[in-house]
Amino acid sequence: MPKPLLPWSLLFAACGAIAAPPAPDAAPPTREHFAPPGWESSYRDLHYSPVVRIGDRVIVSGIPAMDGADDEAKARALFVELRAHLRSAGADLDDVIELQSFHVARDQAEFRQRIEPVLKVHREFFKDHYPAWTAVAVSGLYSKSASFELRAEAVIGSGKAPRAKIGAKD
Repeated sequence: MPKPLLPWSLLFAACGAIAAPPAPDAAPPTREHFAPPGWESSYRDLHYSPVVRIGDRVIVSGIPAMDGADDEAKARALFVELRAHLRSAGADLDDVIELQSFHVARDQAEFRQRIEPVLKVHREFFKDHYPAWTAVAVSGLYSKSASFELRAEAVIGSGKAPRAKIGAKD
């Protein structure tokens, strides 16, 4: 008795659907580049975009934490700058879905110490419906005087009606 070909035919049909070209009337997504005031040289001289918007998705390149007397003040200034970057492309902090932070530290103990002021300030700017966040210790950053750097991704409008199905703390 021959083996049924149904699973293979489904696989080929699925591959064909994936490889199918977009409908002729579908416009490709646009890609727009933004630089908040004071960041234009990043685009012109360093050849990177501080902010890129693709449709409703906004990607913010790493912003170094350099302004402030201590790490807490630097973190506060950094989150204010992040807001300005997002707003240049039509997003806001409520729309942030992901953060990545890079902290200069020699070891785990120093990393934990360096991230504490950032966690404190993060709570001021993200009171609920928090973005995903990955924090990484690194040996150095492009901006020598920066103790940490923050990168973000947002989806415009996603902060208007957020939901969380995470139970309250016991």
